[in-house]
Amino acid sequence: MQRSGFVLAGGSSSRMGRDKALLPYRQTSLVEHVARAVLEAMGSVALIGDPDRYRDLGHAVYPDKVPGCGPLGGIYTALTVSPSSGNLPADWNLVVACDMPGISARALRGLIDPEAKPGRNCVMALGPGGEPEPLCALYHQRCLPVLERAIREKRFKMRDLVPELDADLRPLEPSALANVNTPTDWAEFQKETAR
Repeated sequence: MQRSGFVLAGGSSSRMGRDKALLPYRQTSLVEHVARAVLEAMGSVALIGDPDRYRDLGHAVYPDKVPGCGPLGGIYTALTVSPSSGNLPADWNLVVACDMPGISARALRGLIDPEAKPGRNCVMALGPGGEPEPLCALYHQRCLPVLERAIREKRFKMRDLVPELDADLRPLEPSALANVNTPTDWAEFQKETAR
């Protein structure tokens, strides 16, 4: 069974005021930290974002195939560029947002091992308060028709698509799923991890 890993780095970071993917973190950048965790968990990693901005990080970088759709466009792109074995794309594709500094390979293995319940198309992290986390999930190629239809219908909120994706929801440590969207979020995360 083929597997691939992706990190979404295509957001505008408007609330952060600068590219959050390139925030300095643990002697590297935030996106590189997340990419290392995905690589360790899956054995491969590529970035979805601006190739001009991220090509120097040493990973394959793919631009959004359908810009303006938010994370939905990034997940769709990941599934369509998923590396092939012969003529077939990877069956399962791990997609993680670049703004989750607490993520680790150990946490990600909670999604990928064991795999989805029979017949499920997606294995998605379940965050604090029981909220699904579509930006930390394992997507099967069978998800593509749902994503394509949502793009056509301009339904861009990934959480609204969770029922259609028939996701197997798995709780992960809340600290692994903490994301940083604003300078305040970033400062609070750094303060917590310094303790």
